[in-house]
Amino acid sequence: MPKLDLAKAYKSYYKAAKKPEIVEFSEANYLSIEGKGEPAGEVFVSRVAALYPLAYGIKKICKAQDKDFGVPKLEGLWWVEGNRPALEVSRKEWCWKLLIRMPEFVAIEMMQSVQPEVAEKKKNELIEEISFEKITEGKCIQIMHFGPYSTEPETIELLMEFMTGNGYSVNGLHHEIYLSDPRKTEPAKMKTIIRYPIK
Repeated sequence: MPKLDLAKAYKSYYKAAKKPEIVEFSEANYLSIEGKGEPAGEVFVSRVAALYPLAYGIKKICKAQDKDFGVPKLEGLWWVEGNRPALEVSRKEWCWKLLIRMPEFVAIEMMQSVQPEVAEKKKNELIEEISFEKITEGKCIQIMHFGPYSTEPETIELLMEFMTGNGYSVNGLHHEIYLSDPRKTEPAKMKTIIRYPIK
């Protein structure tokens, strides 16, 4: 079986236009871990560092079963507690759930079988906190954001104007897919998909 590239297998999931568009997604599998604090802060970075070793541990099992796949891009769901707009809340109070999508043939039992071994090998107890989740976002609105994370509010405003202008409202969490590695990409050239479930 050829190596699975999720970005090619699910093209519509990992692509977005420069203008707002309405899309729809079915159920998908994810590794997930929650946290609270500013993006790229100590808590955030430590959870990212826990997710990837487990994803590669699962990949190793799948490869041995002739079902190899490329570990895809990091994703994040974001929210704040209470009814205040997110931009009026301190970044230290932002809540998030980090995600890495898994192929359809990966099941929770596979994750659980390798989780203790990876946690011990990496000496990282956070790996034991990672969950296996099935998420169905359904109908969504999305856009591709170009540039640094700090300029996202302008792109989100475009998205919201399009959404309300077409008679929709938000029906889920703010979702980002990080297509660029900020350690290797100039801020102006970074690409991030911004997505919201709608109704």
